[in-house]
Amino acid sequence: MTVRTTTPRTGIRGFRVGDGPRLVEAWRRSAPADPVAADRFRSLVLLDANFDPEGLRVAVDGDRVVGAAYAVRRLTPMAGTDLEPAQGWIPFFFVDPAARGRGLGRRLLTEALDWLHGHGRTRVDFSSYTPNYVLPGLDAEAYPEAAGLLASLGFRPLYEAAAMDRSLVGYRLPDDVAHRRDELAARGHRFATPCDDDLVDLVALAGRHFGADWARAIRECLAAGTPLDRIVVVRDPSGRLAGWAMHGAYESADERFGPFGVLEEMRGTGLGKVLLHLVLERMRARGAHSAWFLWTGERSPAAHLYRTAGFRTTRVFRVLRRETAR
Repeated sequence: MTVRTTTPRTGIRGFRVGDGPRLVEAWRRSAPADPVAADRFRSLVLLDANFDPEGLRVAVDGDRVVGAAYAVRRLTPMAGTDLEPAQGWIPFFFVDPAARGRGLGRRLLTEALDWLHGHGRTRVDFSSYTPNYVLPGLDAEAYPEAAGLLASLGFRPLYEAAAMDRSLVGYRLPDDVAHRRDELAARGHRFATPCDDDLVDLVALAGRHFGADWARAIRECLAAGTPLDRIVVVRDPSGRLAGWAMHGAYESADERFGPFGVLEEMRGTGLGKVLLHLVLERMRARGAHSAWFLWTGERSPAAHLYRTAGFRTTRVFRVLRRETAR
């Protein structure tokens, strides 16, 4: 008599208490190029105001977590009262290497998409969710199998985001930048560390001209204790706040540059270049060995400015979108 043994099919369910540590470990096994620490997972996922345990689909084999796909929709608006009722996101998914080749990734993503669709979401983006995105999109070079799976499920490229880095070892403020700073100052532009009262204008400038997420990031990092000397602002001769640059705004990462913006009508004057370099100078003075950020358009004017300042593209992410009928 032959006795056959079978392995129970891996189950998928919503997040439960006790899953967190096992999810973090499974994530590290599954995406060693982009590991997550427990405190970062807590901040980006579990403490997100939009987190719904049922949206985090967890694959379990016995007591072992072998994969997950995270679906999220707005429960609280980014700004005003807009809950973006048609929009959903999948910020991440992964499958343990030992559990691949069995269709588990497809099952996880399908459940995540079905969950979003059940909440009326007909447009789903991977993975440009704000405020708590893990990565801007899919790095198809690092994760070609994931790219194929997402494409097979109807996700199509929306745009690309470039991550850039530059070394600060030996950095010094370029002579031409110092000269332009002095010229602008002679014309009445004032570059400075903001005082408390300046923050009202700074948050308003970021929110009105660059997006609610930048205003939120500035407000939250400063409320959490980020020192004001991480920011350089510029006022034009009339006293209007015309731009700013900063570092250390996201997740207390001191070497992470941004956000950074200049009013559209002031671009081409050199204000942006001066702001960028003044912050790099401060970063180097604090002992930073590098400066980096995750998100700019590969062919945008901002990307050109970064390249002239010595930044180089280190990764390219594709923001993907899937649209379905209600």
